[in-house]
Amino acid sequence: MATALCLGGCHDAQDGAGTSDVDTTAVLVMQIQQCSRLYTTEYKVHKIVTYDDALRLKGSFMNHEFNFPLPLGDRKVVIPIDATLKGYIDFEGFSAKNVWRRGNSITIILPDPKVMLTSSKVDQHNIKEYVGLTRAHFSDKELAGYEAEGRAAIIDAIPEMGIVASARESAARLLIPLLSQMGYEEEDITVTFRQDFDPDDLKLLLDQTSIEKKKNE
Repeated sequence: MATALCLGGCHDAQDGAGTSDVDTTAVLVMQIQQCSRLYTTEYKVHKIVTYDDALRLKGSFMNHEFNFPLPLGDRKVVIPIDATLKGYIDFEGFSAKNVWRRGNSITIILPDPKVMLTSSKVDQHNIKEYVGLTRAHFSDKELAGYEAEGRAAIIDAIPEMGIVASARESAARLLIPLLSQMGYEEEDITVTFRQDFDPDDLKLLLDQTSIEKKKNE
């Protein structure tokens, strides 16, 4: 829905063939800025968090080390987590510097895509626990900690999900019709980004505000 609303605002531009290059660029920049934040892709993630906590007897006897689990001393928990990740382009700082024109050709250099963890929910009905007779049940604090670890694992896996590449491709597909409406032929339009990202760079594209919000809930 956010994408549709954004595109509706972007498509209001009317640009005749007789306008100057400067005016055309200014109109284009204004229309793209009106998009503000363009959500381009959404991923649904299902994560199973498991934790195994077994009591073990460790020591040494006659110079021999021993380490074995105690009977009925095991605890296990399985926590299913459903999360939604969204990739978006923030056009707040978009300017004429992001537009390169040569003859009939135009290149749009888009801002770096961002990734936001928009929601995460524990499937409370399907949490499974096994607690040995000699052990106490998992506390609410312990379960909350494991849930937080699950969300962190989802965030850490973002670079391998391809969501940033998907956000790039979707942004190009959404902006090309806007440029076509302004008189450019599709074969003369290039939508690109400022750089290619390695896994370490991708971690910098996470929307830290949304992540911290989830941690503090």
